[in-house]
Amino acid sequence: MKTLIKNGTIVTATDTYTADVLVDGETISAIGTKLATPVDRTIDATGKYVIPGGIDAHTHLDMPFGGTFSVDDFRTGTIAAAHGGTTTVIDFAIQERGGTMRAAFDTWMKKAEGKAVIDYGFHMILRESTPALREEMGAMVREGVTSFKLFMAYPGVFYMDDASIFRTMQRSGEIGATICMHAENGPVIDVLIEQAVAKGHKAPKWHALTRPARLEAEATHRAICLAEVADVPVYIVHLSAAEALEQVTLARDRGLPAFAETCPQYLFLSYDNYEEPGFEGAKYVMSPPLRAKEKQKELWRGLRSNDLQAVSTDHCPFCMKTEKQLGKDDFSKIPNGAPGIETRMSLLWDGGVVAKNITMNRYVEITSTSPAKIFGLFPRKGTVAVGSDADLVVWDPKGVITWSVKTHHMNVDYNPYEGRTCQGAPLIVMSRGEVIVEKGACNAKPGRGSYLRRSPRA
Repeated sequence: MKTLIKNGTIVTATDTYTADVLVDGETISAIGTKLATPVDRTIDATGKYVIPGGIDAHTHLDMPFGGTFSVDDFRTGTIAAAHGGTTTVIDFAIQERGGTMRAAFDTWMKKAEGKAVIDYGFHMILRESTPALREEMGAMVREGVTSFKLFMAYPGVFYMDDASIFRTMQRSGEIGATICMHAENGPVIDVLIEQAVAKGHKAPKWHALTRPARLEAEATHRAICLAEVADVPVYIVHLSAAEALEQVTLARDRGLPAFAETCPQYLFLSYDNYEEPGFEGAKYVMSPPLRAKEKQKELWRGLRSNDLQAVSTDHCPFCMKTEKQLGKDDFSKIPNGAPGIETRMSLLWDGGVVAKNITMNRYVEITSTSPAKIFGLFPRKGTVAVGSDADLVVWDPKGVITWSVKTHHMNVDYNPYEGRTCQGAPLIVMSRGEVIVEKGACNAKPGRGSYLRRSPRA
């Protein structure tokens, strides 16, 4: 099928210009002014922007956690993503302790196949580091899994000690892979949690009070130091604290390949949300936790100056009426995670572009181009260019969305941004040349999404 998108303003990470885009099959075949060729459909984008589909490089769909599962699977989660203007997700397969990465990869492929409506890739979470697993990392890279996530948090669950982290980093460097790091000092946090619970402090706000920003900063500094000695890039996931950003900034100023993402919740929500009455603060229990509102300006500075390279969601939703209730009498048992896969693009346009915190080009860069480059998808994904996949969004800068659990498409019983009105909304969403969202409806067939083999670092 051939589609012509005409009269729109194309916005990439580097350019803004008016042109037509010709889509032939799954890819962009031509960009120019007044393109004249027989097509099956013409989309008039006058007064609208044409941007690359969003890439959410951090999602947890159908993920086991604390005896339950995140409530969006690859069908509901990718449908919600598509409604929001995201056309690619990179999720996390989890190696079971004592198990192989191949088993984890096969398990997550089965979770996605037949369900995903947009394209997807996988990072691999490693719970341990053994000679056999480090050898298997090479096989995973050949499968297109070119990034490995390690944890400095959650002792007994995901935590890995510094020696194991370092050995895994060295192996990653040998095979051209990237290390993703959850940087919080887990053992010390566990001491603070134990002490808080012993004193009877069990309300949701204590989740934040036992995970201070300085312990995120310490772990971020340590991760960067280990990566520097191992001579491998490190990507700090879901950075929440200005103190942690300071460590990334210092490393980048020294020329180190240190990268980091933040998430919309850290830009638009704050510790104040934990003070909501009753058990309402459980909606915002995630790790790292929300920080003081006055610190948000530092994260915006990091986004403007490229000390933060991307905004992903860490989408990991649990319902308030069911899963979150596991921690009703003890904050430490509340499943960690919140929804965001659908709200990201509009929130960032409204709070970033409209509020003049970032430019349109920077918006495209942090929501699509930069994650594509860091994680081996560029230029197939992440830009509007001849030969690239036709993952395109016709973006209405005057469109308005008021977020509500009553209207969102995520499979969760609350919205962290309930009642917030955002300016800027996707009008048409196209994935590999197929219009999958139009007029507020997703017409994509579950299973049409394809697995993405990502390239290793050169």
